[in-house]
Amino acid sequence: MPPAAIAVVRISGTCAGPALKRLAGRLPAPRRAVLADLRDGDGHALDRALLLWFPGPATATGEDLAELHLHGGRAVVAAVEAALAAMPGMRRAAAGEFTRRAFLNGRMDLAEAEGLADLLAAETESQRIQALAMVNGHVSRAVAEWQERLLGLMAPAEAELNFADEDDVEVGDIVAERLISGMGALAAELGQWLARPVAEVIAEGLSVVIAGPPNAGKSTLINALAQRELAIVSPIEGTTRDVIETPLALDGIAMRFSDTAGLRAEGADAIEAIGIDRAKQAVEGADILLWLGTPDAAPSHPRRVIVAAQADRWQGDAEAEAAAARCDLALSAATGAGMDVLHRRIVDIARTLLPREGEAALRERQRVALAEARDWLTIVRGSREASDLILLAERLRLAGAALDRITGRAGVEDMLDALFGRFCIGK
Repeated sequence: MPPAAIAVVRISGTCAGPALKRLAGRLPAPRRAVLADLRDGDGHALDRALLLWFPGPATATGEDLAELHLHGGRAVVAAVEAALAAMPGMRRAAAGEFTRRAFLNGRMDLAEAEGLADLLAAETESQRIQALAMVNGHVSRAVAEWQERLLGLMAPAEAELNFADEDDVEVGDIVAERLISGMGALAAELGQWLARPVAEVIAEGLSVVIAGPPNAGKSTLINALAQRELAIVSPIEGTTRDVIETPLALDGIAMRFSDTAGLRAEGADAIEAIGIDRAKQAVEGADILLWLGTPDAAPSHPRRVIVAAQADRWQGDAEAEAAAARCDLALSAATGAGMDVLHRRIVDIARTLLPREGEAALRERQRVALAEARDWLTIVRGSREASDLILLAERLRLAGAALDRITGRAGVEDMLDALFGRFCIGK
């Protein structure tokens, strides 16, 4: 938003060329930046700007497209927008309209458009990498390959159903067996994609919950991680009575750290008891659990790190040191000792929850469609369906329709407004 060094005004559609001529008095050579004076309908000077002209359909939107690179002051931009608005057929773009036109004109598919939305919202390195893979067509290419394989499976089925009397057409159990084998292999591959981490984990951040008994150093730890006084620190038990959450990025990975009420069985008042219940719920939903307490009292969790906290207080105490030796690591949030070890441990665990290099994670909408395609391709050998080519062919068709929804070839009108509404006006 202005003010800025440069403001880019984009015009798309059949009126783009005439609008550029009226502002600059000429149409520049395609795809070459030209310096020109811009004037409104009354001949008043607006700005000296760089102009770019992109005739369709080989443009970002698939239509004629012009760009004005203006000086970025608010008054300049407002004057140019007013001059454009006064021209017949011109109106201000809605949020995401340029990208929506690109989708409708076949310049990108739905998966790529969703990736672009995520790229614009990316705040961490892992979010950027994941969104860029989607924008660059990682998922779209996979879907195209799966569709090709489906067509290859459909061909012999259709051949027998429609041309069984021809001499060069295979018939009978041979075709059905090949179909079932091919469908099973494709279903297994789709299952591997569904087993990958979900895209929402990358976008929203991994949940890292700090839990333990009262006065275990939980609030001090989250303050040290956030590098600010996020939670109140007090020697009084029950000071933290609710889940306090803060977003943080460790090594480019988005995370949501939560400080929770101290877990104890007795002595809590009614309000603290509510906080304890919420703490237990947070522990159950955590991607990573940092337990600041004795190992014997630690909740069961697949990604648990047992932390001997407050090392500055118990060092030299033989009993405390023996208990700490049973923990995964020891630290002092107050002095910073051991914080780098905890940092590395959290990041190492987090990387196991993220897609590996070269992999793309699927959004919930895409996962639902992919799971449906996998289910249509899953056949029980020996069942009645396994020997019925008509039913097998129908399953292949339905699997293809489910895959089409990932890239937006079918059944997406009801969610387009919600998707493109996430974009800013300039996209």
